[in-house]
Amino acid sequence: MYAAMMNTALGTLLIKANEDAITTIHFMHDGEAVPELVSNALTDLCILQLGEYLNGQRNQFSVPIKPTGTLFQQRVWKALQEIPYGNTCSYGDIARKLGNPRAARAIGMANNRNPIPIVIPCHRVVGRNGQLTGYSGGLPQKNYLLNLERKPAVA
Repeated sequence: MYAAMMNTALGTLLIKANEDAITTIHFMHDGEAVPELVSNALTDLCILQLGEYLNGQRNQFSVPIKPTGTLFQQRVWKALQEIPYGNTCSYGDIARKLGNPRAARAIGMANNRNPIPIVIPCHRVVGRNGQLTGYSGGLPQKNYLLNLERKPAVA
């Protein structure tokens, strides 16, 4: 397992990878233990791409990812990746897209367990009336990301 830290306007991010893909992006909180940091080419690439994204120079990620989760969570996370940059949708929209319109709460739980936020853009999912709902990094961070994406980005 490889790991690297990145300081951003959103706070400190812990990025983990294996030999093949990014497996985790975690918002660090005060007092959290820092693991041993040994980076690899993938953590370095992820840091580069996150930096470009946060500077408005990237609107898509090409770093390989491999989130671990149930089959249902995987389906939700794939659907999240299809939400275009600068757009939002509701939990109900995702549920309908996956063919189960009553699954909005389950979609919310899968969204909450997204191990690779930002790259898998769970911040683009909002409540049915457009209100901001929970985010692993915190609502100010979610708001920051949504505002960032409202500005034109370089393709």
